[in-house]
Parts: sequence; C-alpha cells; structure tokens
Amino acid sequence: MTSARPASGGPPPSTAEHPWPVRTVSTKVAQWIDRLGSVWVEGQITQINARPGTRTAFLVLRDPSVDMSLSVTCSPQLLRDAPVPLTEGSRVVMFGKLSFYTGRGTVSLRVTEIRAVGIGELLARIERLRALLAAEGLFDPRLKRPLPFLPATIGLITARASAAERDVLGVAQRRWPAVRFEVRHATVQGPTAVPQIIAALDELDHDPHVDVIILARGGGSVEDLLPFSDETLCRAIVACTTPVVSAIGHEPDSPLSDHVADLRAATPTDAAKRVVPDAVAEQALVSELRERSAAALRNWVERESHRVEQLRSRPVLADPLQAIESRAEEVGRLRDAGRRDVSRSIASEATTLEHLQARLKTLGPAATLARGYAVVQKIFGDGGDAESEVLRSVDDAPPGTQIRVRLADGAVRAAVMGRES
Repeated sequence: MTSARPASGGPPPSTAEHPWPVRTVSTKVAQWIDRLGSVWVEGQITQINARPGTRTAFLVLRDPSVDMSLSVTCSPQLLRDAPVPLTEGSRVVMFGKLSFYTGRGTVSLRVTEIRAVGIGELLARIERLRALLAAEGLFDPRLKRPLPFLPATIGLITARASAAERDVLGVAQRRWPAVRFEVRHATVQGPTAVPQIIAALDELDHDPHVDVIILARGGGSVEDLLPFSDETLCRAIVACTTPVVSAIGHEPDSPLSDHVADLRAATPTDAAKRVVPDAVAEQALVSELRERSAAALRNWVERESHRVEQLRSRPVLADPLQAIESRAEEVGRLRDAGRRDVSRSIASEATTLEHLQARLKTLGPAATLARGYAVVQKIFGDGGDAESEVLRSVDDAPPGTQIRVRLADGAVRAAVMGRES
C-alpha cells in the first residue's frame, strides 16, 4: 500500500522499505495539533502540581462524565491570581492552545485563562439540562416502573463505610431480616464519581437476581451532589431495565437523578422504608385481614341462617300440605256447586222439553188424526219401488188412482171410484 504523494519539499512517502524516522512523525503530529488553534475547555481539576520557584504549574483536567483527562500547563501566577481559590475538584473553564512536545511525545494544553464555574452558573446549567431531559420525556411518570412488593435481592450503590450505607442496611434488616443486598461501593463526589456509579449501575442492572437498585448518598453542597445531575448518569438510569430508587441528600436536595429514577426517596432511610416492607406491620396486616375475613364470613353465615329460618317459618314451608288441603276443600265445594248447577240445568231443560213435547203432541198430525182426520197420499209404482205424495186436489186423483189413507191407528190402500161434488 502506498501513501499519498507528499507536497513539494516534503519527505518521501512512508513505506516498509523507506519508513519515517520518529522525528518526522513527531514533527507532523505537532503540526497537525498546532492547526487546532486555541480552544475553551470545561472540566474538573483532579490534580495540581505547582512547586515554589518553578515557572510552570502542571494540572490534570478530567471529564466528570467519562474516564478521560487532559494534561494542562500554565503559569503559577495564573493560579495565584485566580479570583476563586482553585483546588482539586473545582469545576473550571480554561482557554488555551494544545501543544505536542516532540521530546516526550505528549500532548498538553497550555492555558492562559482559567475561570472557575460558580454556584450560580452550575445551577443554571443544571436547569438547562433539566429542561432538555424534560422535553425529551425522561421525567414522564408513565415511564416509571413499579417496585416489587418484596424484592429478593436489592442492589445498593453508595460510598464505602458511609452513613447512607449504614442507614439503608440497618433499616432494611430491621424491617425484613431475610432481605439480601448486593452492595457496590463507588465514589459519590468528585471527578471519578460518575464513571464509577455508571459502572456499578450497569453491573447491578445485568444481575438477574437484583430486583431493585438504590442509589444512596448523604447530604452535601451543590458541588458535592453535582455528579447526580450529570447527563450521562441520568441517561444511564433511564436505560436501566431494573427499577432504580434515587436517595440523594436530604429532603430539600433535588438532583436530576431524582427526576429520572423510578422512585425518589427523601433520604437513604426513606429509601429503605419504601423498598423493604415492614415484617411486623405486614404480619399485623395479615392478622387484621384474617380477623376481618373471619368476621365477614361469620356475619354472612348468620345472615344466611336467619334468612333460612325466615323461609322455614313461612306457612308454605312449615306445613306444605296445608295449601293442598285447603285447595282440596275448595275443589270439593266447587265440584258440588257444579253438580248442583248441572242438575238444575238438566231439570230445567227436561221441563222445557216436556212442555215442547206436549205442544208438539197438540199441534202435531197425530193429534189431528186422532180427532178423525186422515192423510190421503197418491201412490206411484208397484211393489218396493212405489212412491207416494200427499193428495191435495181431486183433480190429481182420477178414477182408478191408487191411494193410501193414513188414519190415527194405521193406513189402508184404496182406489178412487169416482168424483163427488
């Protein structure tokens, strides 16, 4: 592989057969870095080395969010003339130019101005970050994950041998002696706090046995609590799949970690109380619920027993045959009344029938025949095929006509002998 053709007057291309000497590489690196020009840099001072009588002071400027630092050099007079005394842990903004020292092969920032970041500016930056995270929805209550009722294992991130650790462990074990903790110690203030807390948070979040994580620290100044308002830490808390409880400082303290966590506790002690249930209180609650359940069951049984007694005391259940017997008597009365009505109706109709029969006898042809009258019928045909009809006129019976004369006690046959006027 060949490199690009060098500019006029530059060294020949670097190859395996014709490598560049160290001085050439160092010179080129120094030239490239020199092109960056002067820059403003923000960070936290972690080391100051300004020996009396020397012309150069050496500092280390660290990014509080990640494990990165930068060597800084300046005049000792610049440190002495600073309006605010600069110490290890101070947040500053520096103006300077990067330089590459070819003799040692190191990069250093030569600064000519140092400005300490005051409390007001820190608070303003926190408020701007608070507005940014809120606009992204990281404070949305709908994103908050519920805490388990009884976590099997609790992750705790706090400083080693701190009051916060003693408070959380002591209160939790008094409330539920069987509770288990996975404790991760980390620096909770200063330039190394954020990387250590994030590493511990990631380790506990990937532990399948940890059900909830408590981030605990005691009270302090705004600068002491500054790591818990770091943007990188806030986003790491939001990215956790395990519920996170933020117990930083005291009640008035409100770092940004309180807003992005799933639960904010006023103090580490309050965090232990809200994460671990009280065994005595829970036992008392169980006993109370058992008593209330037993009382409710007894009341229900008594109420239902009373209702059964009321049902059993009703006549229809006390003497079930009484209704049938009373109905049987009523059916008997109705049956007798029906029979009487039917008998009266039959007698009445029989009397009516007798009257009609008497009238029919009086008005019928038999009575007329009995008085001496007769019915004369003209006969047609002979034998069994003979037919007859009533004779109404002498004109219908010429001499020789066969007639039948019906009397009261029978009938006779005759023939017409002639006609009389």
